[in-house]
Amino acid sequence: MSLLELDSDQLKELADRTRKNYEELKAKGLKLDLTRGKPSAEQLDLADELLTLPGKDNYKDKNGADLRNYGNAEGIADIRELWGELIGVNPAQLLAADSSSLNMEFDLVSWSCAFGNNDSQQPWFADEARKWICPVPGYDRHHTISEQFGFENVTVPMLEDGPDVDAIAELVKDPSVKGMWAVPMFSNPTGVTFSKESIEKLASMETAAPDFRIMWDNAYAVHTLTEEFPEIIDVLDISEKAGNPNRFWVMSSTSKITFAGAGVAFFASSKANLDWYLSIANTRGIGPNKLNQLAHANYFGSAEGVRAVMRKHSGILAPKFTAVQNILEERLGEYEVARWTKPEGGYFISMDVIDGTASRVWELAKDAGIVLTKAGSAFPGNDDPNDRNIRLAPSLPPQEEVEEAMDGVATCVLLAAIEKLGA
Repeated sequence: MSLLELDSDQLKELADRTRKNYEELKAKGLKLDLTRGKPSAEQLDLADELLTLPGKDNYKDKNGADLRNYGNAEGIADIRELWGELIGVNPAQLLAADSSSLNMEFDLVSWSCAFGNNDSQQPWFADEARKWICPVPGYDRHHTISEQFGFENVTVPMLEDGPDVDAIAELVKDPSVKGMWAVPMFSNPTGVTFSKESIEKLASMETAAPDFRIMWDNAYAVHTLTEEFPEIIDVLDISEKAGNPNRFWVMSSTSKITFAGAGVAFFASSKANLDWYLSIANTRGIGPNKLNQLAHANYFGSAEGVRAVMRKHSGILAPKFTAVQNILEERLGEYEVARWTKPEGGYFISMDVIDGTASRVWELAKDAGIVLTKAGSAFPGNDDPNDRNIRLAPSLPPQEEVEEAMDGVATCVLLAAIEKLGA
C-alpha cells in the first residue's frame, strides 16, 4: 500500500517501527561506502597478469618499432586495431593514449578554449557567454570540467532512450552553445543506452555554432551485467553521412576493465579532428606509454579476449546489482516512496526518492555510518532542483557489505518520507 494511502493509525505504527529500526541501524556503528564507481579488489585481481607484461625482451610492436623510445603519438597499431574492432571504429580514426580518457576530455575542452578547434572562428575563451549541454542525471566529473572553463551548464532531461533531443535541438540554435556531454551506453548514473533514432537526430541536427562538439564518452560500452553485449553504434559513420563529420569526440578506455588509472585510453573522431588534436598533443608531449599499450594488447589478445574478461567482471558485479534491486523492492516497493533504475550494464543505479527528501536520506545514512554520493551530485553544481536523485555505486564493497548498506539505505529512505509527511 502506498505511504499516502495509509490511515493515521497505520502511518503512526509504521513511523514508530521505522524510527526504531533506524536507531538500531545507528547502534551498529557501520562504516560502509557506496560513493564512487570503483572496481572491487576482486575485479582488479582479474588483471594481475598485466603486472608481468609485456615481459623481458618483448618491446616491439607488430611493425617492429622499439616501444622503449619516444614517438608514435597515435599509439601502437596492435592495441588500436584490437580496440577498433571491439567498439566498431576504423583504427585509422582511433588514437591510443595514456590511461585517462577524462584527461583527454579535459584537454579537448581546454585546447578549444585556448586555441579554438578546427572548426572555430576564434578560441572559445573569446566568447563571453559559453554554454554546455548536460543531460541529467549525469556524470559529476563531466559537469565539473565545463564549469571549470566558465561554461554555463544547461540541463536537459535524460529520457528512457537518451537525452531529450528535441530540447537539445532548440538549445543549439544559440551560437554560444559549444558542446554537450554524453555517456551513450549504460549511462552514468541511469544506465540508459541511447537509441539509434536519438543518435541520428544528434548527428544531423543543425547547430548555430560551427564548432559545436558532442563529447561521446563511451566509458561503459562493454560493461554488461548480462551475458549479452549490445550493439555499439558507429556514431562517426552516422555523423559523416549526416554531413557533420566533426561533431563527435568519441572516448573509450580500459580503466574499469584492467587497472583503474593504469590502463589505455582511446580517442576516435574524424581525420580533421584527430589532425587538430595531434597538432597540439605533439607539442605537449612525445608519445604515450607504448609499453603499457603492448602489455594490454598481449593481455587481451583480441576483441573477444576483452569480452571474455568483461564476462568475468559481470559475474562479480551482477549479483551486487541484483541485491540492491531486491532489497529496495522488498523494503520500499509496497510504499511507493522511491523509484530506481534496473540497468543491464554500467556501474550505477539511479534512485529517485520523494521530492525534497534526497538530502535528508543522505544525511540520515551518513549519521548511520553509510556514506552515499551526495544528493544532487548527478546535476551541475550539485543542484537537483527537486532534491530527489541519489546515485548508488555498489561495485566496490564486498557483497555482504552492499546488502547491509542497502538495507540501511532503505530504512533511511522510508524514514525521510515519513518525516516529509509530518508523521
